[in-house]
Amino acid sequence: MEPDQAFLEYAVKALVDHPEAVETARVIDQMGVLLTLTVHPDDMGKIIGKSGKTAEALRILLRVVGMKGNARVNLKINEPIGGKREPEVKTVDEALDALS
Repeated sequence: MEPDQAFLEYAVKALVDHPEAVETARVIDQMGVLLTLTVHPDDMGKIIGKSGKTAEALRILLRVVGMKGNARVNLKINEPIGGKREPEVKTVDEALDALS
């Protein structure tokens, strides 16, 4: 496991209530390194944080870890199926306006 991915797993597992559900994937492309994080639906709020501050801090720290290896590291957080976020409800008129 690469240092950036190991750091992400270590940090996230320390924050969540379900560390066994933490999964990371690492992909390298022309834009740099993309780390994808999947966590238990109950832990999404802890990873995102108030106003996204925890996720922003994780992204900043990953960029610092990536700089050591001369790589640009980005973080994508997968929204789990069955998450607690309320779906956005639109009226028929709003939906039709969005399609136009």
